[in-house]
Amino acid sequence: MPQQPPVRSTPTRSSRPDASMSLLTNVMDHSLDDGYAEAAARKKAEGAGGMPKTLQARLGLAAGLVLAALVVTVGAAQARVAAPVVAKEREELIDRIDRETAAADKLEGSVDKLRDDVSARQREALKHSGGGDKSELVGILSGAVQVHGTGVKLVVNDAKEAISGGNGDPRETSDFSDTGRVRDRDMQRVVNGLWESGAEAVSINGQRLTALSAIRAAGDAILVDNKPLVPPYTVLAVGNGKQLSTMFQNSADGLYLHALQENYGIRTSISVESDLRLPAAPSVIVRTAQPSTEKTEKGTS
Repeated sequence: MPQQPPVRSTPTRSSRPDASMSLLTNVMDHSLDDGYAEAAARKKAEGAGGMPKTLQARLGLAAGLVLAALVVTVGAAQARVAAPVVAKEREELIDRIDRETAAADKLEGSVDKLRDDVSARQREALKHSGGGDKSELVGILSGAVQVHGTGVKLVVNDAKEAISGGNGDPRETSDFSDTGRVRDRDMQRVVNGLWESGAEAVSINGQRLTALSAIRAAGDAILVDNKPLVPPYTVLAVGNGKQLSTMFQNSADGLYLHALQENYGIRTSISVESDLRLPAAPSVIVRTAQPSTEKTEKGTS
């Protein structure tokens, strides 16, 4: 039997010549992404049946602006209506403050007059207390009367280094807070030393001291009877000038002041004065008193 030639399979050709390029064909047939296509379809549908969102947003913004303008207008109208009431209340408050201030000033003036009257009566009573020559001495020692005569002038000041800092204010430095500044305890020792040395009347920076005077400190300031003093501190003491100066400088308090000068730079100067004038104390308060029976006893004897 004659042998037939083998049958060879011939590949079938596709109806399209680009069938072998399926990826490129798919890209060409679906050039628009599905998401973009969906968005385009939705936009088309809104344009056909509903209001565009851009227009809705503009209308919402316009409504908000109208509402804000309405609120501002109403607030301004209310403020305009309330302004006269507020102004009237403010004027009434100012008038009330002025009246109360004037009343307080009047009362303060009355208190000052009464205080001066009481002080004058106390000084007059001391002058005519019936004690003979002792009445004048009592008035001087109590600070109830003005005095003048010989004595000493003692000036006590902070150290120079204390003044060089703190913008020239000796109370604003810190380096000499415990050394270069004069303290209340220093002035206490000075005054006590003058009394012990024979002073009959003493004043500091023009303020008369009495048996009830207090020298204290408030922060860095020295107070005398609750009144602040500033350096330099000028102490006037009426008495036998030369003797008072010598006795004070040789006393323990005078040596204490000299030690402050030598060790810490405290500046001091003392001089004998021929005529010192010390004012009377602003107020002499009598703590305790008892009637004198000397006249009665003399009359019955």
